[in-house]
Amino acid sequence: MKFDFKNKTKEEKITIITVTVVIFICLFLGIFASIIFPGSQFALIIDNSIGKFFNLANFFTNNYVTILESLAILIFIWVVYKILVFVITMFIKRGHRSETIGKLFVSTVKYLSVVVALFLILSAWNVPTPTLLAGAGIIGLALSFGAQSLIEDIFAGLFIIFEKQFAVGDVIQIDGFRGIVKELGLRITKFEDLNGDVKMINNSDIRGAINTSSQLSPAICKVSISYNQDVEQFESFMRENVKDLKDKIPTIHRGPFYDGIDSFGDSGITVRVVAWVKETDKNHTVRELNKHIKILFDKNNIEIPFPQVVVHQKDKN
Repeated sequence: MKFDFKNKTKEEKITIITVTVVIFICLFLGIFASIIFPGSQFALIIDNSIGKFFNLANFFTNNYVTILESLAILIFIWVVYKILVFVITMFIKRGHRSETIGKLFVSTVKYLSVVVALFLILSAWNVPTPTLLAGAGIIGLALSFGAQSLIEDIFAGLFIIFEKQFAVGDVIQIDGFRGIVKELGLRITKFEDLNGDVKMINNSDIRGAINTSSQLSPAICKVSISYNQDVEQFESFMRENVKDLKDKIPTIHRGPFYDGIDSFGDSGITVRVVAWVKETDKNHTVRELNKHIKILFDKNNIEIPFPQVVVHQKDKN
């Protein structure tokens, strides 16, 4: 959240300024008290109180070797992390599922790198890391009983990834929600719908998901023709001309095909044209089919009917 000082009240501004000044004075005295007031009782009091926390000069003088060792550890772990990420990227083939597994490996390497760097730095500062590991094991065992839902989410995420149920980029339908998989993690999965809204679902709550990207999806265009139209002549015309629309709509993988009469409406006969496309191109392809079929009908004087109201006026005579 952005800090907006201008919109604060007068009392809030005074409080913020006062706290800032006090903190600055404490920092200044803690660092420079022994320099400004050498040998004085005041400097002695400061050095024995807040000076213990802010005497940076003595801290760096007494621990510069350990500080340099910690920096070397950080640089080394960072270089190893970058090399591992590069290797993973090189060996993972392009594709939705491969990218998903690659992101999982990169995420795992990142967290392991942080943990290893933390323990190496603590060891450099003479912190008993074996004791920490033993304590971490006990704490982890205790947390495992209270974090069963988290563990369930992680195992569900692993099964989703390794069973190839779906991957990043697939279009999934879950309980009426339909969206593209934007991010697949060990705990949650993020989906984005057609409006750009992102929904986050715990992996253990993903049940009965329908992967509509596993095969090509039908893009169906429905259009009406007049009842006065010769059906046999119209169907022959559509079968000859509708296949040419594939060259005008590059998202079509198979088709389009004239699929016959769909229904009889109040003012016309509804017919269908079907093309097979990727799920992510479905809506766009339907709009393109609508446009080109309208152009095709206009060029060949095929009427698209619309509802009409007939008014009968009573003869006054």
